[in-house]
Amino acid sequence: MSKLPDGLLQLLDVLPPVVREKLDNHPDLKSLVEVVMDYGRPAEARFLSSVERWGQTIITEHDLEHVVKEIGNFGGDNRAGIERTLHRISAIRNRHGKVIGLTCRVGRALEGTIDIIDDIVRSGKSILILGKPGVGKTTKLREVARVLADEVNKRVVIVDTSNEIGGDGDIPHPGIGSARRMQVPNVSQQHGVMIEAVENHMPEVIVIDEIGNEEEAQAARTIAERGVQLIGTAHGGSLENLMLNPSLCDLIGGIQAVTLSDDEARRRGTQKTVLERKAPPTFDVVIELLDFNRLAVHNDVQKTVDLLLRGAAPRPEIRVRTDVGEVEVVQMEVAMDLAEPGFNERFPSLAKKPQPSGENGDRREKREREPKPAKSIVRIFPYGIARTRLERAIRERKAPALITNDIMQADAVIAVKGVGQNRQGKLKDIPSNLPTVVIKSNTFAQIAGAVEEIIKSGMNEDERLAHALAETERAIEEVQMSGKPFELSPQEPRIRKKQYQAIENSRLAAEAIGHEPKRRVRVLPVKLA
Repeated sequence: MSKLPDGLLQLLDVLPPVVREKLDNHPDLKSLVEVVMDYGRPAEARFLSSVERWGQTIITEHDLEHVVKEIGNFGGDNRAGIERTLHRISAIRNRHGKVIGLTCRVGRALEGTIDIIDDIVRSGKSILILGKPGVGKTTKLREVARVLADEVNKRVVIVDTSNEIGGDGDIPHPGIGSARRMQVPNVSQQHGVMIEAVENHMPEVIVIDEIGNEEEAQAARTIAERGVQLIGTAHGGSLENLMLNPSLCDLIGGIQAVTLSDDEARRRGTQKTVLERKAPPTFDVVIELLDFNRLAVHNDVQKTVDLLLRGAAPRPEIRVRTDVGEVEVVQMEVAMDLAEPGFNERFPSLAKKPQPSGENGDRREKREREPKPAKSIVRIFPYGIARTRLERAIRERKAPALITNDIMQADAVIAVKGVGQNRQGKLKDIPSNLPTVVIKSNTFAQIAGAVEEIIKSGMNEDERLAHALAETERAIEEVQMSGKPFELSPQEPRIRKKQYQAIENSRLAAEAIGHEPKRRVRVLPVKLA
């Protein structure tokens, strides 16, 4: 066996012989991510680009006992490490406390993994890194600590809950450089150790992995308010998901419901209860890890949160590491211009403006003559549909649209069948040339389809093609990451042909489903030869 990096041999030494035998001469051993062993089930090995399940290697009680004996006791969070390495062993127990499953994660100290965000790390801003498990959050966090301690010469303290950043044992792994490491006796005490680190050791930077509850979020705010740069991670696919998490939303300023007076609600043209940001965000920048070599950057968290609360869909900066190792920005950050956002401010109406005193003439005629902003943003007026689902559709489709409460300033209307056809109430004032999409039911799929239809209807032929190909690229990435099929929006035959070509260029298969005019392409997780 050739020389193995990252202490991989120590991990192999604790595995049961039947599993190690499978790995010893495996051609992709150096790209091993984790080994999964569940009692009575086949052993499984996960590599960077593949997953293997060995049907003939059934894990026994003896196999699990072998690993537990080799690594010693687990902590209160059911995690253990291997001395002088970064590997992590996590246990699954039955209701009697007996270990019935193990996940053996390979830990690596990789230099150069943060070149894609090096400028942000050195800026002094507090950074929150989001991503699904296994996408490389802790690896990047470890490298951030080393760079700030050794190259920027800052006083860095790591709050290491499960010894995952600095490794097991009293002497930390050299992967963290000269950064200091504070171990946490029990996961429930993590927030206390965070505060202790600030009060006792005068750090300029604190690094913390997996902020997971309200107490830790409050401790993070306390650290940031004391002028310390905070670099942390949290589980979550996106900033929008973080906003919906009641325990962690304080990291981006917190969300509160505010009840308006009748006059204020009437002036804004909104419901009486609106959502607002409570305070400045704890973190200045949020980075979403989309995969190992691709991420999205929200450089102004405060502005992004305010946009989302107003129903607009922000467009983050997208950075990728190419095959030759160069960092490239493939999408610049684009967001609507807002007044300087604050906290506890009342959000003004997106369209209604208070009329100057002494104004005469027909108000409706005046508003109809008033030119709309010269923007590519489409203003959608929802009538009889779930506003929260419309907001979600705009966010997930990254559509250049926002929700307006002023029907006279709307570019399009979405209404439910029956309600939309009767044209009662506010709808009777709709100009005859205003596009109105009527959906059959208030489901998310129907609303999302209506948003797509509105966006495409306002585009010329070239814009529709560009929009469809952008959706195709997102679908290809999603299929490659999830391994599940993805259906694209219905398109005309000419555009579907271009979509097929893009999918084939990515070495994936595709098929057409449905009938005209709803015929569409489905991207399949099948590799072409």
